Amino acid sequence: MIRTWKITKTKAEEIHFSDSSSLDVITRQLPDGYYSTFRTYDACTRVIGLKAHIQRLPGADASSLRRYMIQLLEPYQRDEARVRIMETRQGKFYISIEPLKRLPPEVYEKGVRVETVEIQRANPRVKSTAFIGASDEERKKIAKTGIFEALLVKNGRILEGMTSNFFHIGEDILYTARRDILLGITRTMVIRAARGRGVKVRYSPLKLDQLPAVEEAFVTSSSRGVVPVIQIDEVTVGQGRVGELTKQLSVAYEAYVIQKAERI
Repeated sequence: MIRTWKITKTKAEEIHFSDSSSLDVITRQLPDGYYSTFRTYDACTRVIGLKAHIQRLPGADASSLRRYMIQLLEPYQRDEARVRIMETRQGKFYISIEPLKRLPPEVYEKGVRVETVEIQRANPRVKSTAFIGASDEERKKIAKTGIFEALLVKNGRILEGMTSNFFHIGEDILYTARRDILLGITRTMVIRAARGRGVKVRYSPLKLDQLPAVEEAFVTSSSRGVVPVIQIDEVTVGQGRVGELTKQLSVAYEAYVIQKAERI
């Protein structure tokens, strides 16, 4: 069950929607604005990159949002939670919370299939709620076909996922786009974890005609961590199984999260 509160300086007022089936459904029922989504750790007391998440909201009062999150997250401490904070263009704030739904272990053990689409964000640097509506049909399509994620393509280059950042690996070098993408918080943490292990990182998007040469690939997001990719469109990635460097970076990221997650 997802619950949503309207946040003011003096109180958090719970509000109800005719359809609360997902965070995206709720977001589409609010006026356009900005948002950020993340999961909690350590009995709902810590979040990785929380300061950066809050900074995505141009009018946010960080101390007030943190205070309300501590209060609203109390019922979810046993199983952790997924949180979305939203600011409308009129400066109204909302917090939606749902129990954390972890991906099945086989997703990380066996990897996922993704597809490429010709969809772009109007402003890639801004996490706008308008993009949720613009990409709704594609989200429904991939859900029906068993595709895990859609990768956004511009000028023949894979930039990022609809709800994630994208990485690929070749010759022990980690590649990811830097321009025309949303600079995800988990993306930053993975890059830091990789460098901490001595892995070279280069900022370069993957060209579609280079797909057959990709050795490993994965997508990242705050709620799902590092998710291995074994197929892009009809092209098998590497040997069609989770690569060794991807496994190492996943472990390194989880260790980094435990060390760096900040108190709400």
